[in-house]
Amino acid sequence: MTYHATLGRSKYIQPDVFSAPETQMGFHPDAGASFYLSRLPGYLGEYLALTGEKLNGVEMIACRLATHYSLTEKLPLIEERLGKLITDDPSVIESSLQQYGDLVYPDSGGVLHKIETIDKCFSHDTVEEIINALENEASSSYDRWPAEALKKLKEASPLSLKVTLRSIQEGRFQPLDQCLAREYLISLVGITKQVSGDFCEGVRARWLDKDFAPKKMQWDPPSLEEVTKDMVDCYFTRLDELEPELELPTALREPYM
Repeated sequence: MTYHATLGRSKYIQPDVFSAPETQMGFHPDAGASFYLSRLPGYLGEYLALTGEKLNGVEMIACRLATHYSLTEKLPLIEERLGKLITDDPSVIESSLQQYGDLVYPDSGGVLHKIETIDKCFSHDTVEEIINALENEASSSYDRWPAEALKKLKEASPLSLKVTLRSIQEGRFQPLDQCLAREYLISLVGITKQVSGDFCEGVRARWLDKDFAPKKMQWDPPSLEEVTKDMVDCYFTRLDELEPELELPTALREPYM
């Protein structure tokens, strides 16, 4: 099960990985991503959202993106156990999952061992400042990580980077329903090409022609310097008065049985 599927409670089944590669496709992390990524340790959420870096199952457990780790061969037992439950009480589900969990320990070279450097570089208010911090880190470190993060940022849509960073920053102070409503609006603006056709270009390059490479991508605008504040603001503003806002039935949840 993914984090999206349960809106905050995830079971990790080996050998899946987690990533949020949307900026590489001219889009933004959605489906509640601005809520849960912004609540990861430090500024790990900004790092994952902007670079699209992958996490393995152990790293997902360590940074609280997942709650339990189980080997693939246990999946039929888990499905059988959960299928027999007649309640959605989280404590009952939790105790059921614990029966099939495996102990895991983060690799010494994993992303969480870089959290201090990640916080140092990704705690800034703008994408330009983040890139500058990474460049300084790359010039003074023997670690390949800063250079690899820079490469990912420079391959991504400049507009998507700025929209995504703002979305994660706002999500840190908003409840889930507001995050989902904002992400819905951002998606509408992106899909309808009100500001840019980056999403269509990203889909073409990655899924259709499969020629995804920085020199072949035609991002619009092509550089961070050309992305204006007004462009970014459009993704956080209703398209018109007739466009309905996303309304979620937050008060209609059925009680535990």
